[in-house]
Amino acid sequence: MSDLAALDAITEAVESGAGLPEVVRAAAKALEASLAVTDAWGATLAVAARSPAEERSLLSQGDGVISAPLRVADTVVGTLHMRAKTEPSGSMRRLLLTMIASEVERVRAPERASESASADFLRAILSRELTEREELLERAKELSLAIEDGASMLVARAHPQTPTDEGWRGRVRAVAERGARAVASRAIAALSEREGIPGAEVLVLVPGGDEATSARAAEAVLNEMEASLAGYTFALGRSRITADPSELPRAASEALLAANVAQGSSESAALAFEQTGAYRLLLSSMSENPSELQRFYEETVEPLVSYDEQYETDLVRTLETFLEADGNVAGTAQRLFTHRHTIYYRLERVRELSGLDVSSSDGREKLSLGLKAMRVLGIASAGGPASEAGAQAGRVPRRGGRRA
Repeated sequence: MSDLAALDAITEAVESGAGLPEVVRAAAKALEASLAVTDAWGATLAVAARSPAEERSLLSQGDGVISAPLRVADTVVGTLHMRAKTEPSGSMRRLLLTMIASEVERVRAPERASESASADFLRAILSRELTEREELLERAKELSLAIEDGASMLVARAHPQTPTDEGWRGRVRAVAERGARAVASRAIAALSEREGIPGAEVLVLVPGGDEATSARAAEAVLNEMEASLAGYTFALGRSRITADPSELPRAASEALLAANVAQGSSESAALAFEQTGAYRLLLSSMSENPSELQRFYEETVEPLVSYDEQYETDLVRTLETFLEADGNVAGTAQRLFTHRHTIYYRLERVRELSGLDVSSSDGREKLSLGLKAMRVLGIASAGGPASEAGAQAGRVPRRGGRRA
């Protein structure tokens, strides 16, 4: 079929209002090609392929598949994947991309408006700009959310370990929302867009006052992210159930604190607020006076974190393990699979850098609180092989678990 005839066939499908799938089928027929369209976050919107195997090849960008971004102005709204016997001319290709992008934009516009409203609502809760009960209920009603009987908040984080494509943060949001809605169909999600977050941080509101539903939703979000986002690390925090809508800002702070603690944990990528132990005592400081918490961290543990980052040492992990072992050097050495002389050396380095002596109860107490302040603030320690001068052991096994 000539370019002009192909263009007429595609234009007719657009003008008929039959929808994106019909437009893609018309384009595939006109160009004698297999086509697939995905949105900006990788979700499949329409496919015109000869077989399921061809569809899988298109979506996985197999041999011979050409993938091109669909743009409306400067915004990428999706991707067109194409395998054709004969590649269309440059002008035909540009027209095809423009027409399909416009159709994607039209189809997605109402959904994006809803996503934008949800994002504004959730970010206002996190920043405590929205605290009055009646206003919260009114805004929730606009989003068809029933929160009168309770709700809970989740904070989910994902961080790619390798370079990734444009729009990956939006894909993380979509994956987290999909996981939550598998359990609670009216759950909403949005990127927090807080400054200083290296990965993607997603806020999720789970309507309802049932603790078991909230727990299942958190588990589903983490499972969905692990299944759909290969090559990422994760952390997830879950709040308590709110008894009143006006408590949602408090719930958001609880979920944020739990995510911060989970991020620094070697045992679990997901924590409920109730599982954060003594960290809970620092919630008010995190919410109301974070600068004071930051100062305490700077006065105690920050020199150790900076030293670990600069020299790829493990002072912070050694200190954590020493305190967990109730100040027992032999127990610390056993847990870290290293020699006691190495532990003594590192603890002396801790004293030199922080000015706090782990052999005194006051020093241990301040360092312990400094470590908690670090976790509550969401600061992840670096660390590396224990190769500092004076150490008597070789490489120390790195912390396992899923990290964000």
